[in-house]
Amino acid sequence: MAYTTIDKPADYFNTKLYSGNSTDDTAITGVGFQPDWLWIKERTNTSGHQLQDVIRGATKQLFSNDSQAEATNTTKVKSFDSDGFTLGTSGSVNVSGDTYVAWNWLASNTTASNSDGSITSTVSANTTAGFSIVSYTGNGTAGATIGHGLGVAPSMIIAKRRSGVENWAVYHQSRGASKYINLDTTTAEQSSTSRWNGTEPTSSVFSVNTHGSVNGNGDTYIAYCFAEKKGYSKFGSYTGNGNADGTFIYTGFKPAWVLIKQSSASGEEWQLLDNKRNTFNPTNTALFPSGSVAENSGNDRSDFLSNGFKCRSTSAGVNSSGATYIYMAFAENPFVTSTGIPSCAR
Repeated sequence: MAYTTIDKPADYFNTKLYSGNSTDDTAITGVGFQPDWLWIKERTNTSGHQLQDVIRGATKQLFSNDSQAEATNTTKVKSFDSDGFTLGTSGSVNVSGDTYVAWNWLASNTTASNSDGSITSTVSANTTAGFSIVSYTGNGTAGATIGHGLGVAPSMIIAKRRSGVENWAVYHQSRGASKYINLDTTTAEQSSTSRWNGTEPTSSVFSVNTHGSVNGNGDTYIAYCFAEKKGYSKFGSYTGNGNADGTFIYTGFKPAWVLIKQSSASGEEWQLLDNKRNTFNPTNTALFPSGSVAENSGNDRSDFLSNGFKCRSTSAGVNSSGATYIYMAFAENPFVTSTGIPSCAR
């Protein structure tokens, strides 16, 4: 069996940096594919994180740092294109003199109805890369199930109520379905079956309880589902050691993008690092999905290595002694390609 089936991770996930120009219908190219999930953040200012996807449509925004309902705005993202996306003139995505980062994921560029669960869903799924976008309408029933289209059990699910105010709900395989954590807050994980019903996802469906963040009767939802793929993606947990010679986290690839959250205590932001805003180590230019602040080149530093990442800080954001952290990571290069060729460290 090959070490990985994805020798070129940028075919499925890619980070694009750009500068704003305040010009309508500005095409951002060079992504390498038509994005199905597009996440944009203004780096130099405090606009919120803008999240769009192919199912809801380019002009429909959710905000990772906010619990508010879905918004429609035709001056932000106007379309998803074959090699990127087109922008309007909104300052949150395209003001002259500001810099931006856009994280792009490929699903299937299409949508399909899925009746695997007790609730019929609309899905755009990429089984090769282990990523699907799932839209559904809640029924308020405990133990309801929703088809995700991945063919294997998701390792992480990020869900948001579209039709009303609710926190983002996150399932992470390392913490289990009897716990949840919010993407839009700095709170610790909570022990409760109110979101994921205490039922682990299967190869065809994930389960929800009756909480309004995942299954209010008649409410609409979007869920981003991720399955771990060797050499391309990893969803795990680690324990901090409180030392500048910090914990090493093995992923099996050189990371391109890492999202970290201390799950054992409240007060620490989600930390988002990538290999385009820091092209060499240490990787310390963080953005914070739970906050709208500008990027910060601070103490939450890590080294991106050929087979994982290593904390290089005593900061509680990434490496407090004895604290538990969850992470989500995507590859720049697999540690070993499908032909057995190793990649090189940065």
